[in-house]
Amino acid sequence: MLYLATPSGPEVRDAMRAGLIGCMTTPAQGNRIPANTLIGADNGKFGTQWKGADHWYTWLTATVDRYGPHRFLFAVAPDVPFGAPATLAESRPWLANIRQLGIPAAFAAQDGSEAGLIPWEEIDVLFLAGSTAWKVGPAAQHLAQEASERGLAVHMGRVNSRRRLRIAEVFGCSTCDGTYLAFGPDRNLPRLLSWLAEIHQTPSLFSIPPR
Repeated sequence: MLYLATPSGPEVRDAMRAGLIGCMTTPAQGNRIPANTLIGADNGKFGTQWKGADHWYTWLTATVDRYGPHRFLFAVAPDVPFGAPATLAESRPWLANIRQLGIPAAFAAQDGSEAGLIPWEEIDVLFLAGSTAWKVGPAAQHLAQEASERGLAVHMGRVNSRRRLRIAEVFGCSTCDGTYLAFGPDRNLPRLLSWLAEIHQTPSLFSIPPR
């Protein structure tokens, strides 16, 4: 599993250059992405700096042109955090546009998306968003399993602990992201890398570790 973070500090950037972690970028993330780093492009809707879908798509197009489509793991279509029907309505018109840039289109699943609100044939990546309780619960796990059975990649957002990392692994996620390295990267980077090494060396057997 590849962890995506923002390039916040020289140690983190070195880890990205070495391929140990990837980069999650948004319209508000102004740091240059280190060479050869794999990229996930979030839309920035989960926050206060959203400037509209047209602004986001202009940014995404320029970012793909700058770094090359071959480096992109996915781009997340505009969503409505915690709102499944609204997310489907907002995301759907943009999925084909993302694919036209030559990169995989990700759909942000929210609480309630399990009720037939995933446009499976139009996406390449299932992004587990939504509330914390939902994204680590059985509904999200079942969606992740269905995505894997359909040959789609699965990503989990807001992964900031060893336990959450293990849950993402149990769910079959190939990537995840979080803000863990944005705070105290000198201390937290070695810790995160040790968690990732543990997962790669001793994968879980369909069980979620205790808190």
